[in-house]
Amino acid sequence: MSEAHGLGKGSGKALSGKVAIVTGSGKNIGRAIALRLAADGAAVVVNGRADGAIVEAVAKEIRAEGGEAMAYLADISNPEAVAEMAAAAEGRWGGVDIAVSNAGLRRQTPFLQLGFGEWRAILSVALDGAFNLAKAVVPQMIRRGGGAFVGLSGVSHHWGARQRAHVNASKAGLEGFLRGLAMELAPSNITVNAVAPGSIETVRGPSAGGPQARGNIGAIPLGRQGTVEEIAAMVRFLAGPEGRYITGQTIHVNGGLFLGK
Repeated sequence: MSEAHGLGKGSGKALSGKVAIVTGSGKNIGRAIALRLAADGAAVVVNGRADGAIVEAVAKEIRAEGGEAMAYLADISNPEAVAEMAAAAEGRWGGVDIAVSNAGLRRQTPFLQLGFGEWRAILSVALDGAFNLAKAVVPQMIRRGGGAFVGLSGVSHHWGARQRAHVNASKAGLEGFLRGLAMELAPSNITVNAVAPGSIETVRGPSAGGPQARGNIGAIPLGRQGTVEEIAAMVRFLAGPEGRYITGQTIHVNGGLFLGK
């Protein structure tokens, strides 16, 4: 970024004066990311698709700690809705510096039972959503002298998880998209990276396999699940001044699980 818009330039907190959008930030990893970016000074657009109560609750939590936040409902698979969300951020704070494409659908469906509708639904959020977000915020980042774009991937597609062909495809596509974006946007001082969480302590619905099973803890070299705060810390690093020389990478945060396969 230019000196005028460098992350953390001339402020007490590293992200003071910066504006972030975090998709799917009403709960779990997305919520933790929104709270962490806000704690370091960023104004945050807290996004969700349908549950306005939990999105507003996160925004209120940020404001209660003295931060700035806007709750905004938008389906990230809808390019018009995403463009309107980015425009709202620009209208209120002048533009977006940090974008975190976190929203995603987790389904477990055997391939022979997988319909095209479900296939497209999964890709429309994790992959199309990242495309829509980038199209909406990158012009603002360029005008502001640079930025950071982070996509949330996952470890399972790296080894090919069963009953998740559609989820695997969406995350593999996401990483490929982000690598290409990183090369194109580097001259504009925009970094683009993926963070791939492993087994993380989160609340998951039945369609995603229900509560996280603890039976696979033994497969994790560090012997435990990760926390949402540990994922948020990596996103914060990539979005902040310390991460300005990192782009086009997938950072694995999984306790060594991927190496253990």
